[in-house]
Amino acid sequence: MAAFPNNTLRSFKPLSPTFNSSTVRNSVLARNSVSQVPSSTGAVSAKEKRSFPGKPEADVVVIGSGIGGLCCAGLLARYQQDVLVLESHDLPGGAAHSFDIKGFKFDSGPSLFSGFQSKGPQANPLSQVLDALGETIPCASYDSWMVYLPEGEFLSRIGPTEFYKDLEKYASANAVREWKKLLDAILPLSAAAMALPPLSIRGDLGVLSTAAARYAPSLLKSFVQMGPQGALGATKLLRPFSEIIDSLELKDPFIRNWVDLLAFLLAGVKSNGILSAEMIYMFAEWYKPGCCLEYPLHGSGAIVDGLVRGLKKFGGRISLGSHVEKIVVENGRATGVKLRSGQFIRAKKAVVSNASMWDTLNLLPKEVVPKSYLDRTKTTPQCESFMHLHLGFDAEDVRKDLGIHHIVVNDWDRGVDADQNVVLISVPSVLSPDLAPPGKHVLHAYLPGTEPFDLWKGFDRKSSAYKELKAERSEVMWRAVERAVGPGFSREKCEVKLVGSPLTHQRFLRRNRGTYGPAIQAGYRSSS
Repeated sequence: MAAFPNNTLRSFKPLSPTFNSSTVRNSVLARNSVSQVPSSTGAVSAKEKRSFPGKPEADVVVIGSGIGGLCCAGLLARYQQDVLVLESHDLPGGAAHSFDIKGFKFDSGPSLFSGFQSKGPQANPLSQVLDALGETIPCASYDSWMVYLPEGEFLSRIGPTEFYKDLEKYASANAVREWKKLLDAILPLSAAAMALPPLSIRGDLGVLSTAAARYAPSLLKSFVQMGPQGALGATKLLRPFSEIIDSLELKDPFIRNWVDLLAFLLAGVKSNGILSAEMIYMFAEWYKPGCCLEYPLHGSGAIVDGLVRGLKKFGGRISLGSHVEKIVVENGRATGVKLRSGQFIRAKKAVVSNASMWDTLNLLPKEVVPKSYLDRTKTTPQCESFMHLHLGFDAEDVRKDLGIHHIVVNDWDRGVDADQNVVLISVPSVLSPDLAPPGKHVLHAYLPGTEPFDLWKGFDRKSSAYKELKAERSEVMWRAVERAVGPGFSREKCEVKLVGSPLTHQRFLRRNRGTYGPAIQAGYRSSS
């Protein structure tokens, strides 16, 4: 499980009226609704970045090497399909790639994970894909992160009992009672949530066919184990988690705020926007005996490296620096793609897009897209964009007990999804020292999908006004870093200082308006 952004591979079918049923099967476009699980360490040769591997055709052409694209491509290759992944960037990983500057290896995506070491049908979906590809990701285990809230700052530990101590100290006795009431109500539902892995969770009627076809035995077993009351409660899995909160009459402000924060870290939306199944799955991972968090050794880029190795192991190919200009559609089906260079790459069976729904729409010929789909895509609400702060600095001057993760909430009343309010900080060199030169630390702070793109629209990236806006809008991250790292930290002494804006997201990641992804409320239009 990767906390914010949550990666979900979904499929959608922008079909012209002339497509028949067989064409539907051969022209599914899969997309990754999120962007933020990590990517390559950069262990790709310069020659490989520039060369085109093999013949310009494949059974399936995948546009983009984000986590969703690589998972899709790897599994297709695993099942004997000839697959070619085309990536515009010179590194794989899409919106989750990592990069190296002056010996500091930076994650551009999230670094809060759990479930990588689990196996079987109830394991982390990404772990299932890696397992199918014969790849493992060595991880360092830990059980806590620092939180800085209006009520105070404390080390929050996962597990069934530790959080009660924090509630007693920083909230109230009523908060303790309500938290116990919540766990008592939802943990019995975890068997059903775990029996229905996130890969199959959809907020539309399509979930019935998905679940019934593959997961009926495990679901039935779970319902029997839960008994009548638990089985009845399981019907809430595909409803917003806020409905469970409301049905339990939980009113303590700290509990409601904390649940919103957890939902936001998991999926980029508050509890009224996330499916109950996703939250219950997370609760089962984080609040059960013996649970732990994990960080991939050698950086989160090891995940993408593992996916690329798995893809190649089964004969799949990836071409970096291959910018797709358009999807070619002939006689009602996608037959390939045209690169910016003018080269045509033939797809014998399907074209799969790992780009956002809006960017994929721009790749398709306008005349083949049904108006209903065009209107639905254009009216789908978007999450906002990101601000990033990447720093490399000397470890000697900062606190010795520095942990890997820090979460800063400035004002509960504004909401966790308000701009300039929540800052997430990761210092992965704490657990994987090889990410920075000896005696140094690497740090990534970001505003998670809350930075309004409209503030940046139209700015010239070379202008002084743009630089001034970057300085202004990054100040909240600098202050959060200073709070987390300690009084010995100095901005001036940082050896690497990089500020990324929504325009950076839009430019490097080819994301429409630099967006995080669709802002779809749970159970509403999530099948697009």
